[in-house]
Amino acid sequence: MTQKHLHEFLFYIAAEKGLSQNTIEAYDRDCQRFISFLSDQGIEDFNSVQQPHIIEFLASLKRADYAVSSICRSLVAIKVLFRFLKKELITQTNVALYVDHPKMWQLIPEVLDSHEVDRLLNQPDSQSAIGARDRAILEVLYASGLRASEVCSLNLYDVDDLYVRVIGKGSKERLVPIGKQAVQAVDHYISHFRGETKKDRGEPLFVTKLGQRIDRQTVWTMIKKYGKTAGIIKNISPHTLRHSFATHLLDNGADLRVIQEMLGHASISSTDRYTHISRSHLQESFQNFHPRN
Repeated sequence: MTQKHLHEFLFYIAAEKGLSQNTIEAYDRDCQRFISFLSDQGIEDFNSVQQPHIIEFLASLKRADYAVSSICRSLVAIKVLFRFLKKELITQTNVALYVDHPKMWQLIPEVLDSHEVDRLLNQPDSQSAIGARDRAILEVLYASGLRASEVCSLNLYDVDDLYVRVIGKGSKERLVPIGKQAVQAVDHYISHFRGETKKDRGEPLFVTKLGQRIDRQTVWTMIKKYGKTAGIIKNISPHTLRHSFATHLLDNGADLRVIQEMLGHASISSTDRYTHISRSHLQESFQNFHPRN
């Protein structure tokens, strides 16, 4: 019965809530993972789910080293699912209603220091087509703080010498400054490995060996691979470069409102967590380097 109700839920959030396809797919993955967990516990009916089952599922994700953002999104997906189940009278109670976001899972995301960023960005072989593409993707992610989905959606003419044109969440467009090294990496990739382009403004910027638009899974796998070869032991993902971009800007004096605009955050509260990261860096530097500490 759980799979039938999940299909109804996904149809509901697609038809009535107007969520993006990426969000729907993420909710589907999160809920499928949750249902698989319940099945392993011998639970085949949503009416049999209790709060401790949800908490233990989230704890299992943490033990499996899932990113903080992924764990929090899984909880949001479960909350929305049970709200739907209660609304449709599939369950008598919404057992997820009072399951709160554990504070430790809302804390600071993983951030690379400048030396780790340099090591990561230097991993691809820019003399090969895939290496040149990967180097350009890494440079753009770090130079402009884009999401993986935003990088995948870039078209050939979205990057110029000063700005990158981004279509973000909710199909909102923004212009984000881009650094010289990222522009050079993109120019190198296009001029040496893209051959004759169609001069079509909708032609994808980053493509696979078969000429298809690159997807988020490819970007995620690529960053994991280069992180490993760079000897980075942190659990990194495309979002790690976005976090690093924002943190390094703040550390060097950028205004929080400017960072909010570049990241495409609708609310300043989403950007405000980077002030906590910056403070943690200050404290770490004090502990490590102050002669009287």
